[in-house]
Amino acid sequence: MGDSLHASIGRKFRLAGLFRWLHLYLSMLGFAALLFFAWTGITLNHPAWFGSTQARFRESDGQLEIQKIQPEIDRMEVVESLREKHSLRGRVTQFDSDSSEVTIVFKGPGYLADVLLDPSSGHYTISESTYGTAGLLNDLHKGRDAGKAWSLLIDVSAIVMITFSLTGFGLILFLRKRRTRGVTVALLGTLGLFFVCYWASI
Repeated sequence: MGDSLHASIGRKFRLAGLFRWLHLYLSMLGFAALLFFAWTGITLNHPAWFGSTQARFRESDGQLEIQKIQPEIDRMEVVESLREKHSLRGRVTQFDSDSSEVTIVFKGPGYLADVLLDPSSGHYTISESTYGTAGLLNDLHKGRDAGKAWSLLIDVSAIVMITFSLTGFGLILFLRKRRTRGVTVALLGTLGLFFVCYWASI
């Protein structure tokens, strides 16, 4: 009986130690990501406070070498030439071409560039829209036009934060004097969240 009790207590201590270790180091690993997504949650919720609703526009034009677009348009050459000449950024999300017009769209976090190209002459116009640092951060928060690497980072950060939260909840279960109060506070917070979600949806 005594050996069984000691073994049970030992398992609890080891499990509590594992939870504590995970909670500590996951909080350090996700520290920057947690601050980033918390802060950009505020900038996203109040875009007017940070000027991210005010776009800055720039118009420009130019001429492409005709051999890049005739007799058949070289998409890679055209895109890279435009990037080099006008410092366009983001990913190409649209490239439509016909005999009368070529449309190219560059998109990135807080950034948009529309290119209209005349394939018969090589002349083009560019309309760029930028939304400043706050617009950039807001789009990164949403994962909009940020690429696969950033999308993966969001997923990893979410997993780290979920595990961090669960290990924190698990730790309170090992603290006998604080267990009831801690679980009660967690339940109140959960109920409050569901109440606000319900209230916001009606």
